[in-house]
Amino acid sequence: MSPADAKDTTREVVSHTVLHEGKVFDLVSDRVRLSADDGAPVVREYLAHPGAVAVVALRDGARGEEVLLIQQYRHPVRALLWEIPAGLLDVDGEDYAAAAARELYEEADVRAGRWDVLVDYFTSPGGSDESLRIYLARDITDVDDHERHEREDEERDMPTRWVPLDDAVAAVHAGRVHNPSAVVGILATASARARGWAPLRPAGAEWMR
Repeated sequence: MSPADAKDTTREVVSHTVLHEGKVFDLVSDRVRLSADDGAPVVREYLAHPGAVAVVALRDGARGEEVLLIQQYRHPVRALLWEIPAGLLDVDGEDYAAAAARELYEEADVRAGRWDVLVDYFTSPGGSDESLRIYLARDITDVDDHERHEREDEERDMPTRWVPLDDAVAAVHAGRVHNPSAVVGILATASARARGWAPLRPAGAEWMR
């Protein structure tokens, strides 16, 4: 099934109400007919989200291929989590791959010469419309000192670490990595590598969002 085919299954929205306007996302309520035979509409409340991109940055290291992880405090779960670079699609008209490259530069001071689509997914389709695309970034280079991004607020205290891909996969299975983009991205990278990178898609591939 293609993304376009899946979108064709949408149901009639009878009404749409914004219950709360938030800083990043809104809480909305829809009255929607779930049945194609004009059944009575039901109420579904969910988070309206702008969408996001994330990046698995992969380089050759002393112990084989390494992925870049970033540690960030996530207040809702009261924990420091190891994650991959990511950011919101909150710039109107910005190309998705360009947004991913910007986040990689701003969060890790590196650039990539090769970009491919690794995987797309909905983060929590029962309660949010957030769609997230994970790119695989390769041919990694560090930026010059004078090009380094000046981080502010919580970004100033986000350590980075290059971790062998196999170790990252083991950390996921051991329950030491909990961020969904990191879990999905790490496992998808290992899966794609095992197939000689054949599953990768072009950076501009169609995206259901």
